[in-house]
Amino acid sequence: QVQLVESGGGLVQAGDSLRLSCAASGRTFSNYAMGWFRQAPGKEREFAAAVIWSDGTTYYADSVKGRFTISRDNAKNTMYLQMNSLKPEDTAVYFCALKRWVLTPAQAMGVDFYDYWGQGTQVTVSS
Repeated sequence: QVQLVESGGGLVQAGDSLRLSCAASGRTFSNYAMGWFRQAPGKEREFAAAVIWSDGTTYYADSVKGRFTISRDNAKNTMYLQMNSLKPEDTAVYFCALKRWVLTPAQAMGVDFYDYWGQGTQVTVSS
């Protein structure tokens, strides 16, 4: 099993920055991706960013490209999401997730492909 624990959410104003962290523990895999997804009230969970752990390839949703940066620390088994220039529409619960055996970019970005999920952390951006 894999345990994922997010932290770093909070209440900020538009234009501010936040950094989310996701600490992973448990089983390890030779080929996997970790991603950030978000879910606003009344909306479906959507992809934000993902990283292929072995080679650092990253993927971003168009809505966050240029503002958010995903990164990883292999030694700490921790993934980060640096969020800059936050907007009220970024308000959501942010979840980290892990997908085993990533074969295509679509799998790295598809919410339905992920195997393990954290409990989520709330990000609220006021205008």
